Amino acid sequence: MLPDPIRRMLPALSLTVAAAAQAGHEAPAAGRASPLDATADVPAVTYDSAFARYRPHADQALRPWKDANDNVGRIGGWRSYAREAAQEEPAPKAPDGHHKH
Repeated sequence: MLPDPIRRMLPALSLTVAAAAQAGHEAPAAGRASPLDATADVPAVTYDSAFARYRPHADQALRPWKDANDNVGRIGGWRSYAREAAQEEPAPKAPDGHHKH
């Protein structure tokens, strides 16, 4: 015989199992094809490479440190570099015929 607490939970458990079994067979939401329908139209798949905007490292020509420091002073110091870093780069356009989702 089952312990009393388990025996009291059986009606609720059976309803939960029945509801879960029925949920797998409900009609799909309006406008959506059933995932069980092998003839359903499938939206086109697009691929966006994570490397599309990748810029490889390139060595920069070195200059004397005193000239570099003088240039930083001329353009406004570290705040100028902070403003430049805060500007967003424009996103690249998707090739014709491809749409981002």
